[in-house]
Amino acid sequence: MPDLILNEEEQMLQTTLRDFVDREIAPKAKESDERGEFQWDAWRGFAELGLTGLGVDVKYGGSGPAGYRQVSIAAEEVARGDASASVSWLAHLALGVASIDRFGSEEQKQRILPPLVDGRGVAAFGLTEPGGGSDAAALQTTAVERDGTWFLNGSKMFITNASVADDIVVFATQDRNLGYKGVSAFIVEKGSPGLTINPMHGKLGMRSSTTDEIVFQDTPVSSENLLGEEGRGFNQAMEILTSSRIIIAAQSTGIGQSALEAALRYAQQRHSFGQPIGQHQAIQFMLADMAAEVHAARVVTMNAATLKDAGQPFLQEASIAKLMASEMCIRVADKALQIHGGSGYFQEAGVERILRDARVTTIYEGTSEVQRLLIARQLLKDYAI
Repeated sequence: MPDLILNEEEQMLQTTLRDFVDREIAPKAKESDERGEFQWDAWRGFAELGLTGLGVDVKYGGSGPAGYRQVSIAAEEVARGDASASVSWLAHLALGVASIDRFGSEEQKQRILPPLVDGRGVAAFGLTEPGGGSDAAALQTTAVERDGTWFLNGSKMFITNASVADDIVVFATQDRNLGYKGVSAFIVEKGSPGLTINPMHGKLGMRSSTTDEIVFQDTPVSSENLLGEEGRGFNQAMEILTSSRIIIAAQSTGIGQSALEAALRYAQQRHSFGQPIGQHQAIQFMLADMAAEVHAARVVTMNAATLKDAGQPFLQEASIAKLMASEMCIRVADKALQIHGGSGYFQEAGVERILRDARVTTIYEGTSEVQRLLIARQLLKDYAI
């Protein structure tokens, strides 16, 4: 990220992660994609570097204070090496762990966070359901309290890390007639009775991150595992997702950077008409456009992160960053494949994997269409006449 001014701590984080990713993550990305299994080796590496508890208080075993700028730097570097590995890590940190850290009681944080933040355990975040993703207020999974225990019934879909998770933050409604005001959050532990997790197969990309269906059949959850206040689950989910859009924008920037680097390498190695194809103006213009798009996404992402860290309004900027960066990485990956020509269409080159991985970024954490709605509504509110 040489095109941004970073402080000494941020530079150290970036350098350390870049070295780790280039040495341990990127070389294994192709094999991991082909296996389609959770990357435990990468996970242990993340834990050793403190990434699994990045930003969590040291009294819970975390790495200590870290702002969204730092998490964004880390997210870009990891995604640059392997987007799938970044999905598993970010679902754990920015969704699951962040929810418990932000809304959990002191007792819950002392009991649940330590094994998650030191990497002994994995966290997941169960919001999306078969009947709706973006309409989070219309949850069908129910939670009914009987004698101090909550019982969950329903299902969740497309949940990252569920099959390897020790703790899943689950959102369920106490009363569907109340809409978003009836939603509460719960921490569901691995192996709970009535909890069934069905791995989902056949994904286009992000293949070495697990994606699962969760089914609850009278799954008991102790009242001690109610996360935050009753009826505040929807607000909690929106707060977490709004912040995590910054992180997904950083992840998308990393994917775009990976595609750009692959294209640059190939453009200097492949010859046509007696010279490297990078000497042809057509290819140079493509590379220039790719670099400009990656740079723009990085700048808007870090601006949103800076606003968040400073306690300033950031919601509009987070949506803009997520929209720009996610759509950018698909375009840049597509151009990288075009520059590779026929070889890019095959697995060996690696760019077809980057393009497959990039495609989901405009879908999860709020689709591009949802981001446009949010941006437009805020614009109309700001410029009301």
